[in-house]
Amino acid sequence: MTTDQKTDIPFSPPLVGEEEIDEVIKTLRSDWITTGPKVTQFEENFKTFIGAPAALAVSSGTDAMLVGLAALGLGRDDEVITTSMTFCSTAHVIEHLGARPVFVDVVPDTLNINPELVEKAVRPRTRAIMPVHLYGHPCEMDPIMEIARQHNLLVIEDAAHALPASYKGRMIGTIGTCTAFSFYATKNLTTAEGGMLTGDADLIDRARLWSLHGMNRDAYKRYSADGSWFYEVVLPGYKCNMTDIQASLGLHQLRKLEAYQRRRREVVRAYYDAFGDIPELELPVTRPEVESAWHLYVLRLNLNRLTIDRARFIEELKARRIGTSVHFIPLHLQPYYRDKYGYQPEDFPISYDNYKRIVSVPLHPRLSDEDVSRIIKAVKEVVAIFRRRNSPGADLQG
Repeated sequence: MTTDQKTDIPFSPPLVGEEEIDEVIKTLRSDWITTGPKVTQFEENFKTFIGAPAALAVSSGTDAMLVGLAALGLGRDDEVITTSMTFCSTAHVIEHLGARPVFVDVVPDTLNINPELVEKAVRPRTRAIMPVHLYGHPCEMDPIMEIARQHNLLVIEDAAHALPASYKGRMIGTIGTCTAFSFYATKNLTTAEGGMLTGDADLIDRARLWSLHGMNRDAYKRYSADGSWFYEVVLPGYKCNMTDIQASLGLHQLRKLEAYQRRRREVVRAYYDAFGDIPELELPVTRPEVESAWHLYVLRLNLNRLTIDRARFIEELKARRIGTSVHFIPLHLQPYYRDKYGYQPEDFPISYDNYKRIVSVPLHPRLSDEDVSRIIKAVKEVVAIFRRRNSPGADLQG
């Protein structure tokens, strides 16, 4: 193992510039720091960028899904078809409303939800489909939307990874009934914490009620100079509003997003060029009809060609000061969902088998060319040391 590297390469740090910092300071010095004019401006800019009819800024991507489902009337005993290969919040919001998440397996190449299995999972209580655009690669939306049309189902897209991404020329955020985005610290656009829901204007109006206690007039409309103190509570809503402090970050992050994406794509090309001829690694697949957001670059280890497992592979990269992660531990393996619904690991074999061999390596616009070279060198070095010598391609140089 080489030990000449003195600094860590973190997995996914935020990239926040002086413009964002200055905007936050201006907000802190203003008369309004919670939900106010900058949130409104961020919503307007975001919907224009996506091409969506309307947008609602909230406190997280999780809350964007929650208020979207609530606004669509999802509730007790309803069923929502989704994937086990996702973060827990996708299913949690369904559970929070008293509905049931119904998991189906994924397709082998992109690890996105399998539309054929979605069709087979439709039952009398099915109300919605929640596709997850995993790693930033859009799902197969045409067949999903056709299934929804045939069975009169709603489609709530989990696009936490998919800003900006497109499917057959259409931006993610404009296809399903509504779409939830995340602006968590690791995302392609960050407001530290935050999210956005896009959809038609009527739906967003209903979601806005759910996002702030079910009140028909928010604080800015009550306390600003032109506001009115009077309000009515029209439903038992949540507390999910974004603040102007967060929106101050988002306004500038959105302006920089295209430049950030160019850098992500440069890093992706370098990874493909470096890893493409290494049989111990399976690289991400990009289908021709999509533009991926490239939120994550996920290697799949061909473990039959290596003498170590995924955990040791990660430890070896850590020893070389390279940050990594695993996206995700499938939900049917998590104790809550496993025990409540009686799942076995092999119930979703593609999700389970791929989970055991996935490793996310750093992909973010803060990476320098030197960083990328270090990551590539480290991955190649680990493969070279631990490849099985009797496997095909073992004579390739690391």
